[in-house]
Amino acid sequence: MSNPPISCYIRAKNEERLIAEVITAALQVADEVVVIDSGSTDKTIPLSEAAGARVVPSPWLGGGKQKRLGEDACKHNWMLDLDADEIVTPELAEEIRALFAGGKEPPCPVYTFELVTKPPVGEPWWNASVVKRNRFYDRRIIRARDHAGWDQLEIPAGMKVGKFKNQILHVSFTGLEQLQDKFNKTSSSRAKNATLKSFWYVALRLLFARPFYFLNHYVRRGLWREGWYGFAVANIAAHGRWLKDAKMLEIYLRRRDETKARKA
Repeated sequence: MSNPPISCYIRAKNEERLIAEVITAALQVADEVVVIDSGSTDKTIPLSEAAGARVVPSPWLGGGKQKRLGEDACKHNWMLDLDADEIVTPELAEEIRALFAGGKEPPCPVYTFELVTKPPVGEPWWNASVVKRNRFYDRRIIRARDHAGWDQLEIPAGMKVGKFKNQILHVSFTGLEQLQDKFNKTSSSRAKNATLKSFWYVALRLLFARPFYFLNHYVRRGLWREGWYGFAVANIAAHGRWLKDAKMLEIYLRRRDETKARKA
Protein backbone atom coordinates (compact mmCIF):
# COMPACT_ATOMS: atom_id res chain seq x y z
CA MET A 1 0.00 0.00 0.00
CA SER A 2 1.48 3.33 -1.06
CA ASN A 3 1.67 6.25 1.33
CA PRO A 4 -0.45 9.40 0.98
CA PRO A 5 1.00 12.47 -0.81
CA ILE A 6 2.80 13.74 2.26
CA SER A 7 6.30 15.19 2.46
CA CYS A 8 8.14 15.18 5.76
CA TYR A 9 11.03 17.57 6.30
CA ILE A 10 13.54 17.42 9.13
CA ARG A 11 16.18 19.99 10.05
CA ALA A 12 19.38 18.33 11.17
CA LYS A 13 22.96 18.82 12.22
CA ASN A 14 24.94 16.02 13.86
CA GLU A 15 21.83 13.98 14.67
CA GLU A 16 23.23 10.47 14.20
CA ARG A 17 21.77 9.39 17.54
CA LEU A 18 18.18 9.14 16.30
CA ILE A 19 17.93 10.29 12.69
CA ALA A 20 17.47 6.81 11.18
CA GLU A 21 14.73 5.92 13.68
CA VAL A 22 12.97 9.26 13.08
CA ILE A 23 13.05 8.80 9.29
CA THR A 24 11.86 5.19 9.47
CA ALA A 25 8.95 6.20 11.69
CA ALA A 26 8.01 9.10 9.39
CA LEU A 27 8.00 6.78 6.38
CA GLN A 28 5.14 4.85 7.97
CA VAL A 29 2.91 7.54 6.47
CA ALA A 30 4.99 10.05 4.44
CA ASP A 31 5.73 9.44 0.76
CA GLU A 32 9.09 11.17 1.11
CA VAL A 33 11.40 12.47 3.83
CA VAL A 34 13.71 15.41 3.17
CA VAL A 35 16.54 16.14 5.60
CA ILE A 36 17.81 19.73 5.55
CA ASP A 37 21.35 19.26 6.81
CA SER A 38 23.30 22.28 8.04
CA GLY A 39 26.82 20.89 8.08
CA SER A 40 26.81 17.57 9.92
CA THR A 41 30.25 16.15 10.63
CA ASP A 42 29.03 12.84 12.07
CA LYS A 43 27.11 10.05 10.30
CA THR A 44 23.85 11.96 9.95
CA ILE A 45 23.97 12.18 6.13
CA PRO A 46 24.80 8.54 5.31
CA LEU A 47 22.38 7.29 7.96
CA SER A 48 19.63 9.52 6.55
CA GLU A 49 20.17 8.31 3.01
CA ALA A 50 20.34 4.68 4.09
CA ALA A 51 17.02 5.10 5.91
CA GLY A 52 15.37 6.39 2.73
CA ALA A 53 15.58 10.17 3.04
CA ARG A 54 16.77 12.73 0.52
CA VAL A 55 19.40 15.06 2.00
CA VAL A 56 19.52 18.74 1.06
CA PRO A 57 22.65 20.51 2.37
CA SER A 58 22.27 24.12 3.46
CA PRO A 59 24.00 26.47 5.89
CA TRP A 60 21.95 27.27 8.98
CA LEU A 61 19.66 30.20 8.13
CA GLY A 62 17.69 30.28 11.37
CA GLY A 63 14.66 28.34 12.59
CA GLY A 64 11.82 29.58 10.41
CA LYS A 65 14.00 30.23 7.38
CA GLN A 66 15.34 26.67 7.53
CA LYS A 67 11.78 25.37 7.58
CA ARG A 68 10.96 27.49 4.54
CA LEU A 69 13.84 25.84 2.75
CA GLY A 70 12.43 22.46 3.77
CA GLU A 71 9.01 23.33 2.40
CA ASP A 72 10.49 24.41 -0.92
CA ALA A 73 12.53 21.20 -1.20
CA CYS A 74 9.47 18.95 -0.85
CA LYS A 75 7.48 17.59 -3.80
CA HIS A 76 4.09 17.32 -2.09
CA ASN A 77 1.92 20.07 -0.62
CA TRP A 78 1.04 18.35 2.63
CA MET A 79 3.88 18.91 5.10
CA LEU A 80 4.83 16.87 8.14
CA ASP A 81 7.31 19.01 10.06
CA LEU A 82 9.51 16.99 12.43
CA ASP A 83 12.58 17.67 14.50
CA ALA A 84 15.37 15.11 14.48
CA ASP A 85 14.32 13.75 17.88
CA GLU A 86 10.59 13.27 17.19
CA ILE A 87 9.21 9.81 16.44
CA VAL A 88 5.84 9.24 14.77
CA THR A 89 3.95 6.51 16.61
CA PRO A 90 2.19 3.80 14.54
CA GLU A 91 -1.13 5.03 15.92
CA LEU A 92 -0.54 8.58 14.70
CA ALA A 93 0.62 7.31 11.30
CA GLU A 94 -2.66 5.43 10.86
CA GLU A 95 -4.66 8.45 11.99
CA ILE A 96 -2.95 10.66 9.40
CA ARG A 97 -3.35 8.01 6.69
CA ALA A 98 -7.10 7.86 7.36
CA LEU A 99 -7.44 11.53 6.37
CA PHE A 100 -6.46 10.58 2.81
CA ALA A 101 -8.66 7.47 2.54
CA GLY A 102 -10.38 7.09 -0.81
CA GLY A 103 -8.19 9.72 -2.44
CA LYS A 104 -9.70 12.59 -0.49
CA GLU A 105 -7.76 15.42 1.18
CA PRO A 106 -7.91 16.40 4.86
CA PRO A 107 -10.75 18.81 5.68
CA CYS A 108 -8.55 21.21 7.68
CA PRO A 109 -5.48 23.07 6.37
CA VAL A 110 -3.58 22.60 9.66
CA TYR A 111 -3.50 19.85 12.27
CA THR A 112 -2.22 19.81 15.84
CA PHE A 113 -0.53 16.89 17.52
CA GLU A 114 0.91 16.45 20.98
CA LEU A 115 4.59 15.94 21.73
CA VAL A 116 5.06 13.52 24.61
CA THR A 117 8.50 13.52 26.18
CA LYS A 118 10.29 10.18 26.30
CA PRO A 119 12.93 10.79 29.00
CA PRO A 120 16.22 8.88 29.26
CA VAL A 121 14.92 7.16 32.40
CA GLY A 122 11.45 5.77 33.06
CA GLU A 123 8.31 5.76 30.94
CA PRO A 124 7.07 8.46 28.53
CA TRP A 125 5.54 11.48 30.25
CA TRP A 126 1.97 11.02 29.01
CA ASN A 127 0.58 13.46 31.58
CA ALA A 128 3.39 15.95 32.11
CA SER A 129 5.06 18.60 30.00
CA VAL A 130 2.93 17.69 26.98
CA VAL A 131 3.33 20.25 24.21
CA LYS A 132 0.92 20.91 21.34
CA ARG A 133 2.35 21.80 17.93
CA ASN A 134 0.76 22.71 14.60
CA ARG A 135 3.10 20.66 12.43
CA PHE A 136 0.94 18.96 9.79
CA TYR A 137 -0.30 21.42 7.20
CA ASP A 138 -0.98 22.33 3.58
CA ARG A 139 1.77 24.64 2.31
CA ARG A 140 -0.58 26.01 -0.37
CA ILE A 141 -2.57 27.66 2.41
CA ILE A 142 -0.08 28.32 5.22
CA ARG A 143 3.68 28.31 5.50
CA ALA A 144 6.41 28.49 8.12
CA ARG A 145 7.34 31.97 9.28
CA ASP A 146 10.17 33.57 7.32
CA HIS A 147 12.05 34.38 10.52
CA ALA A 148 15.47 33.39 11.81
CA GLY A 149 14.47 32.95 15.45
CA TRP A 150 10.85 31.79 15.44
CA ASP A 151 9.66 28.74 13.58
CA GLN A 152 6.09 28.00 14.68
CA LEU A 153 3.16 28.47 12.32
CA GLU A 154 1.25 31.70 12.75
CA ILE A 155 -2.40 30.65 12.52
CA PRO A 156 -4.67 33.37 11.07
CA ALA A 157 -7.89 34.18 12.93
CA GLY A 158 -10.72 31.98 11.77
CA MET A 159 -8.57 29.23 10.27
CA LYS A 160 -9.88 25.78 11.15
CA VAL A 161 -7.31 23.64 12.96
CA GLY A 162 -7.79 19.89 13.26
CA LYS A 163 -6.53 17.82 16.19
CA PHE A 164 -4.97 14.39 16.20
CA LYS A 165 -5.79 12.02 19.06
CA ASN A 166 -2.44 10.23 18.93
CA GLN A 167 0.99 11.55 19.77
CA ILE A 168 4.58 11.92 18.71
CA LEU A 169 7.30 10.69 21.05
CA HIS A 170 9.79 13.46 21.73
CA VAL A 171 13.18 12.01 22.69
CA SER A 172 14.32 15.51 23.50
CA PHE A 173 17.34 14.88 25.72
CA THR A 174 19.81 12.17 26.64
CA GLY A 175 20.49 13.38 30.17
CA LEU A 176 20.47 16.47 32.35
CA GLU A 177 23.85 17.70 31.11
CA GLN A 178 22.71 17.63 27.48
CA LEU A 179 19.38 19.26 28.43
CA GLN A 180 21.25 22.13 30.10
CA ASP A 181 23.39 22.61 26.99
CA LYS A 182 20.29 22.57 24.79
CA PHE A 183 18.58 25.32 26.79
CA ASN A 184 21.78 27.37 26.78
CA LYS A 185 21.97 27.31 22.98
CA THR A 186 18.26 27.96 22.52
CA SER A 187 18.29 30.95 24.88
CA SER A 188 21.16 32.52 22.91
CA SER A 189 19.24 32.30 19.64
CA ARG A 190 16.02 33.62 21.13
CA ALA A 191 17.70 36.52 22.92
CA LYS A 192 19.48 37.52 19.73
CA ASN A 193 16.41 37.36 17.49
CA ALA A 194 13.71 38.59 19.87
CA THR A 195 12.34 42.12 19.84
CA LEU A 196 14.32 43.78 22.62
CA LYS A 197 12.16 44.91 25.54
CA SER A 198 12.95 48.00 27.61
CA PHE A 199 16.00 47.80 29.87
CA TRP A 200 14.02 47.88 33.12
CA TYR A 201 11.52 45.32 31.87
CA VAL A 202 14.38 42.92 31.20
CA ALA A 203 16.13 43.79 34.47
CA LEU A 204 13.00 43.17 36.54
CA ARG A 205 12.45 39.81 34.88
CA LEU A 206 16.06 38.95 35.61
CA LEU A 207 15.50 39.71 39.30
CA PHE A 208 12.07 38.22 39.92
CA ALA A 209 10.85 35.95 37.12
CA ARG A 210 12.82 32.75 37.69
CA PRO A 211 10.54 31.30 40.42
CA PHE A 212 7.55 31.82 38.12
CA TYR A 213 9.37 30.06 35.28
CA PHE A 214 9.93 27.12 37.62
CA LEU A 215 6.29 27.02 38.73
CA ASN A 216 5.19 27.12 35.10
CA HIS A 217 7.06 23.90 34.37
CA TYR A 218 6.66 22.15 37.70
CA VAL A 219 3.01 22.96 38.46
CA ARG A 220 1.21 24.17 35.32
CA ARG A 221 2.90 21.73 32.95
CA GLY A 222 2.72 18.90 35.46
CA LEU A 223 6.35 17.92 36.02
CA TRP A 224 5.49 17.38 39.69
CA ARG A 225 3.97 14.09 38.51
CA GLU A 226 7.41 12.82 37.47
CA GLY A 227 9.04 12.75 40.90
CA TRP A 228 12.56 13.95 41.62
CA TYR A 229 13.57 13.73 37.97
CA GLY A 230 10.68 15.99 37.02
CA PHE A 231 11.78 18.42 39.74
CA ALA A 232 15.30 18.51 38.29
CA VAL A 233 14.05 19.01 34.72
CA ALA A 234 11.71 21.82 35.82
CA ASN A 235 14.65 23.63 37.44
CA ILE A 236 16.81 23.30 34.34
CA ALA A 237 13.97 24.46 32.08
CA ALA A 238 13.33 27.47 34.32
CA HIS A 239 17.01 28.36 34.28
CA GLY A 240 17.04 28.04 30.49
CA ARG A 241 14.17 30.53 30.21
CA TRP A 242 15.89 32.85 32.70
CA LEU A 243 19.06 32.72 30.57
CA LYS A 244 17.17 34.44 27.76
CA ASP A 245 16.53 37.39 30.08
CA ALA A 246 20.17 37.42 31.20
CA LYS A 247 21.42 37.39 27.62
CA MET A 248 19.05 40.17 26.60
CA LEU A 249 20.46 42.25 29.46
CA GLU A 250 23.95 41.46 28.19
CA ILE A 251 22.94 42.84 24.78
CA TYR A 252 21.99 46.11 26.45
CA LEU A 253 25.29 46.29 28.33
CA ARG A 254 27.33 45.57 25.22
CA ARG A 255 25.48 48.27 23.31
CA ARG A 256 26.11 50.71 26.14
CA ASP A 257 29.84 49.98 25.99
CA GLU A 258 29.84 50.38 22.21
CA THR A 259 28.10 53.75 22.53
CA LYS A 260 30.67 54.92 25.09
CA ALA A 261 33.51 53.77 22.85
CA ARG A 262 32.14 55.73 19.89
CA LYS A 263 31.84 58.88 21.98
CA ALA A 264 35.35 58.56 23.43
